Amino acid sequence: MSDQVRVGVAAVILRQGKVLLGERIGSHGAHTWATPGGHLELGETVEACAKRETFEETGLVVDSFKKFTFTNDVFTKEKKHYVTLYVVGSSTKGEPSVTEPEKCLQWRWCSFDDLPEPLFLPLTNLIKENQELIDALQHKRI
Repeated sequence: MSDQVRVGVAAVILRQGKVLLGERIGSHGAHTWATPGGHLELGETVEACAKRETFEETGLVVDSFKKFTFTNDVFTKEKKHYVTLYVVGSSTKGEPSVTEPEKCLQWRWCSFDDLPEPLFLPLTNLIKENQELIDALQHKRI
């Protein structure tokens, strides 16, 4: 196990009751589905990181994000440990494109009732630990 815990930021982007998920490749969690996101950089706000990562990975511009929740994610096989900070935003214009083909195979708008599998560990933990928050997101109460 690495002797460092890293901070990840996950951007939960909503549109018409669906969430944007991408199929990861080329990194830990390859061939799992995840939200846009990445590592928090020194001095960066969580919201700025989410905006930057979303644009870098999908080409979408999200004007604002709200703090949501966090998960504690231990990748045993990969010997990595992350605390993942979640923010929520919405996107009303444009379609996501694969702008980092070495990291993501495809982007898809997914219904919360029919999520693709397998999910990236942090997203699995988010759903398992926060079902009432996910329900609130799905029904636009957040």
